[in-house]
Amino acid sequence: MSDESQHEKELGGKLLSSVSRSFYLTLKALPRELREPISLAYLLARTADTMADTVQVDADTRLACLTQFEALVMAEEATTEQALARVLDERFRPLQTDEAEAVLMQRFTEALAWLRTIKGSVLENIRAVLKTIIHGQKLDIQRFPSDGELRSLQTADELHDYTYLVAGCVGKFWTQLCFSELPDAFFDGTTRDQATAWGIRFGQGLQLVNILRDLGKDARLGRCYLPQEQWSAQGLGLEQVAADPLCLRPVWREWLKPCEAHLQEGLRYVQSLRHGKLRYATALPLLLAARTVAQMKTASDEQLRSGVKISRLEVTALLAKTAMSNSAEGIGRLFTKLSMT
Repeated sequence: MSDESQHEKELGGKLLSSVSRSFYLTLKALPRELREPISLAYLLARTADTMADTVQVDADTRLACLTQFEALVMAEEATTEQALARVLDERFRPLQTDEAEAVLMQRFTEALAWLRTIKGSVLENIRAVLKTIIHGQKLDIQRFPSDGELRSLQTADELHDYTYLVAGCVGKFWTQLCFSELPDAFFDGTTRDQATAWGIRFGQGLQLVNILRDLGKDARLGRCYLPQEQWSAQGLGLEQVAADPLCLRPVWREWLKPCEAHLQEGLRYVQSLRHGKLRYATALPLLLAARTVAQMKTASDEQLRSGVKISRLEVTALLAKTAMSNSAEGIGRLFTKLSMT
């Protein structure tokens, strides 16, 4: 008999795999106790992310839709979704170049119906992480309204805060679920506060990997996440960055250091997990990130302009290596090997 809920069967298969890409490998590997709430939270977060990233829609409309979506997520009782559904179907769905994201715009009401089957602390945790993520997405739209002009974050604190809002909070959410739904998840002696701190740093590291590998792509979209206070001190201006974002390489290299430090905390997190399936699922994004950082260090200018990516063949090989190395010590050795350039 399947241990999946009906909602998970309907939304957690083809749709989830098509919008989550490599993270779907993590979701399907999770223990049953964690798979449903994390899959649901991810699907809802991706729905909000698609709204935020449909830059052909004006900033005010995207902000209004995110506000409506957040209200629906937080509602204690079923409430009308027709107004938002109509806007998403008419304004957002036709603009999606990815068919999966177009379907996501059509089926978001089903994800909300799934959310209404969740109770207690799990529901509270899902709502809390979504509220934080949506806040980060709104800030992103306000800072980068996609009007053709390049803009930049101003300070290192803004970047640290952003990585928490859109990813570090997921590490906190993940850890809270582990302690509530899978009490034997961590080895004895690992405290909730300790694991939460590691999980937050882990999430921030994964987001920094995304930011650093997408330097050129983000600049073309009018977004620079590397703090202006750091590169303006070198005599650079927005016009120069817009013309060639690789002029930021010195600052970019400096941000590899905190990125790697965050991933080291992620390794501590993974190695503190006693539950084998959970350790495997949690190790996958960490190891992919470690390999991506190693490739970024030797990337050509053209690769940095287009975005550094791990090939499907290498992902497949990594799955097998992770399965064969699935112990605290084995994951540590594999992490070190993948981190080498």
